Amino acid sequence: MHPEHAQLQADRIYLGWQYILLHPDPGPPPKRPSPAEEQAEGKAGAKPSDQELMRRERFQEDLLNRPVRIFRIFMVILAVLIVGLGGFGLMQWSAAIVGLLLAAGGAAVCSYALAQGDRAVRYRVSEQQARDDRQRQERDKELFRAQEEHAQRYREWQEVKERHDRQLAWYAVAVPDEIDRIDVAGGTLPGWSALITLLGATRLYSGGHLTVLDLSEGAIAKDLIELARKGGDDPLVWVLPTDLPRLDLGATLKPEAFADVLAHVVSVSEEHRTTRDLSFDNAILERVLEVLGENATINQVTAALRALAQVGDPRDDLRFGLITATQLERIGTLFGRGVSDRVVIERAWALESQLRKLETLGTEAVRLPPARLRVVSMDRQAGVFGNRVLGTYVATALTHILRQSPAADRPWYHTIIVAGADKLRGDVLDRLMDACETSRTGLVLTYRSLTPTVRERLGRGHAAVAFMRLGNAEDARVASEHVGTEHRLELAQLTETISDSVPGLDGGYTSTIAQVEDAKEEREDDNGADLAEDLVESTEWGRTADKLGEKERVLQRSREFLVEPHQLQQLPTTSVIVTDATAQGRRVRLADANPAILTFPKTTLGELEDVRDAVMAIDGKQREDNGEPPPNLGPPPPRLDWRKERQ
Repeated sequence: MHPEHAQLQADRIYLGWQYILLHPDPGPPPKRPSPAEEQAEGKAGAKPSDQELMRRERFQEDLLNRPVRIFRIFMVILAVLIVGLGGFGLMQWSAAIVGLLLAAGGAAVCSYALAQGDRAVRYRVSEQQARDDRQRQERDKELFRAQEEHAQRYREWQEVKERHDRQLAWYAVAVPDEIDRIDVAGGTLPGWSALITLLGATRLYSGGHLTVLDLSEGAIAKDLIELARKGGDDPLVWVLPTDLPRLDLGATLKPEAFADVLAHVVSVSEEHRTTRDLSFDNAILERVLEVLGENATINQVTAALRALAQVGDPRDDLRFGLITATQLERIGTLFGRGVSDRVVIERAWALESQLRKLETLGTEAVRLPPARLRVVSMDRQAGVFGNRVLGTYVATALTHILRQSPAADRPWYHTIIVAGADKLRGDVLDRLMDACETSRTGLVLTYRSLTPTVRERLGRGHAAVAFMRLGNAEDARVASEHVGTEHRLELAQLTETISDSVPGLDGGYTSTIAQVEDAKEEREDDNGADLAEDLVESTEWGRTADKLGEKERVLQRSREFLVEPHQLQQLPTTSVIVTDATAQGRRVRLADANPAILTFPKTTLGELEDVRDAVMAIDGKQREDNGEPPPNLGPPPPRLDWRKERQ
């Protein structure tokens, strides 16, 4: 199969496209020699015509023979004078005859000399004409040879030019599904939107399932939701805390697991709390859940904690049916009659104050249809602390569900994306990583900044690391040290140009939970779905694909840069530096995560290493079959930096 026909592969995690031209631009075509130029060169050399040459030669000969002509005229005049003197008897005829013979002889000699000069002039002119003819023939031969050489060079140039024009320019940057996790450090909200749209779309269109926990409050999965709808899915979108009553996540957990989840939720605002403190909170919650029994709700737990902490009037909770009198009596004796332990009272009070933000959880749970894309987001208008509590609950509940689930048949079949994972505690992230690894669930974590908690976990285990724009100088320094400053990466002009006009993220998510119908049959995978076509029609990135495609044909230059901190701070919005370990060592590649690039005619889903070998083999075989040597067009033209040209 030709590499241009590469298909989406389920065992590849796509993170963007790498811009590489395997065949350099041969530059302008070789200049064709023409007779007009030869004639112009002849005129520049001032070569005379035949008449002009004859005139010049005669003029020079006349200048040389002027004394001879004068002497001949003198001899003729002398002869006439001698005849006249002899005729008038003024000179003896014998002397006159002698003088006449001498004058006539001198005139004859002069005439002969002049005739020889004329003959010499004609000879020199004929010789010059012969030389000119020979030179003209040589020029014609040289021009013919030059034109033949030009034709050969032009055919070679045309072949290389056609190969350059039809070659692929964008190659997929992917990591194998043996990678357990992808850590994305840095980036802007539009950049995250591009990366998540690309990564999620390729997962969904290859038959997988996707869960997005968006803690960024930036609606970065909005385009992905529209794309999934275009592909035939009905995504489920929860917007918390509005949809908290209809969120049943964690409802099936056992009391021990439920207590563990709630203990981690409470610790969200207490980064200093140790494992021992968590164990203490967990013990309190476990005992409370034992009293409440199976299927206890959050509002029942908070009511029990209020009774334990002696907060408010327990008769109100009795009247609303949150707890029973028997349960209230048992709660009063959990840690000693009268609850004399002030530590327990204080912790119960703290637990209640935190968990009351989750009191409506699952109170209006409905039966939801299956969906291959689930998005849980935080409402940006809600409180920051409340969103952290909700995000921690969802992440911890997902962790316990994964721990109880059997391992998937193939890795990354189910993928979880946590956007803004730096808002979660380190131990919450660790438990989620471990649960995803054991269940063979793909995990993508995006971090806005490289906090100490993030640095400790960045790339840990069998994970690939991707760096996007890092605004903070210290974060950029850490990232450059992680990648290695010796690497030279090639940045496409198109990426840098389009980065200046990346669309912003407008609005937020629209909840789908309140409008869903009761459980539907799960849709069959739409094998006829066209990812590129759906990208164009349903995403903001794809709607600009036509304009981007036009620029892609014009902006084909690139520049190299070193992985240095100031360069990482100036990365285009959609640029991603991907590092992963292979059998040959660590790879470092620069990708453009703009999903609209998939719609370009010179984009392939094959990776550079695979496509390069295939293309070179095909081109080499074609030239070998044609009996052609490899073209030799000299060195390629120098690469220009368009930023300097703008200046």
